[in-house]
Amino acid sequence: MIVSGKLKILIICLLITFPITNFAQTEWNNQKDSKANTLTNHKRERLRILTSMEKVMGKLPRRKKNLPFDLQITDSIIEDNFTRYILTLNVTDKERLPVYLYIPKQIGIPKKLPAMLVLHGTHALGKGVVDGQGDKPNRAHARELAQRGYVVIAPDYPSFGDLKDHDFENDRYKSATMQAIVNHMRCIDFLQSRADVDPERIGVIGHSLGGHNSMFVSAFDERIKVTVSSCGWTQFEFYNIGEEGSKKYGGRLGPWAQTRYMPLIRSKYDLDARKIPFNFSDIISAIAPRAFFSVSPLRDANFDYKGVEVGILKVKPVYDSLGVPDKLQIRYPNAEHDFPVESRIEAYAFIDKILDFKPLNTKLK
Repeated sequence: MIVSGKLKILIICLLITFPITNFAQTEWNNQKDSKANTLTNHKRERLRILTSMEKVMGKLPRRKKNLPFDLQITDSIIEDNFTRYILTLNVTDKERLPVYLYIPKQIGIPKKLPAMLVLHGTHALGKGVVDGQGDKPNRAHARELAQRGYVVIAPDYPSFGDLKDHDFENDRYKSATMQAIVNHMRCIDFLQSRADVDPERIGVIGHSLGGHNSMFVSAFDERIKVTVSSCGWTQFEFYNIGEEGSKKYGGRLGPWAQTRYMPLIRSKYDLDARKIPFNFSDIISAIAPRAFFSVSPLRDANFDYKGVEVGILKVKPVYDSLGVPDKLQIRYPNAEHDFPVESRIEAYAFIDKILDFKPLNTKLK
C-alpha cells in the first residue's frame, strides 16, 4: 500500500500525540489518587486525635437531633448597628446555656449573614467580657464582630458569668472542657437553625481560656470554617505557670487539671506532658484543612511563643500536604497576655476573607 505524504504526517502526529496524552492522563490520575490518599490518611489521623482528646476530656456525648432550643429571652438592648439579646437555650432537657446573641440591623430584604461563636477568657463576668464590660479594653470581640455585621453568639463557660454556681460534682461530664465543647456545638446548632445565618459561613474566636476552647470545639465540629485563638495555646512541654503557680497547683501543668478544666491530667496523667496523649499541634492538625489563625504574643508569661513555634513547625506540613498553606496563619505581636488592636484587625480581616464577607464597619472603638 502506498501512503501519501500527508497521510504519513498525520500518522506520525497521531503516534506522537497518543503516548503524550496517555502519559498526561496517567499523571493526572496519579495526582488524583495521591490527593485522595492524603485526604483519607488525614481523616484517619483526625479521628485518632479526637479519640486521644476524649481520653483526657471524656467522651463526646451523643447529641439529640431536633431538640427544641426553648429560647428564654430575659432582656434586649438596641444599639446603632445591632440588637443584643440576653437569653438561655436548651443544651439538653436538663441543661440550659446562658448566652448573648447579637443580631445586626439589615436594611431592605434580609440576607443570610456569616456568624461567629465568641468565647470569653478567664474572668468572673464570663460573656460580659467579650461585650466590652469590665476592665479589659482588648476583649470586646463579640461587640466588635457584631458591629462588622456578623451574627454573634457568646456563651458563658461553666463557673463564670451566669454559670458561676455550676455544680461540677453532679454534672454528667468527665471534664468541664468537654461540657464546654458540647455547649459550643449547641451554639453552632442554634446559629445554623436561624433564617438570617448562612450555615456554611460560621467561625469561632476566643482569647486565653476562650482561645483554647475555640480550638477544642473546632477540632470536634467540622461545621466551623475558621478558628481564631489568641493567647490560647503552646505545646504542653512549654506551658509556664511560674514557680509560685507550680506550688499553688501542685505542678507546672496543675492549672490544666483544675475542676473547671481537665482533672484527668492530674489523676490519670500525673501532670506529665509526656503522658498526655495529645498536644496542641495535634489539635490544629485535626482542624486542618480548615482555616486557623493564632495570635501568640512574645511576652505571654503562660503560653510561651517558643512552644507555639515548635507546634507550628509540626503542623505546617499537614496544611502544605492538604494544599492549603495560606489557611494556617500565625502572628507574634510584641505584647503580653493580650489581644492587641493590630492583631484583632488582622484576625478580623482573615475571618472576613475565609467567610467571604465584606464588613459593614471596620473601625475598632
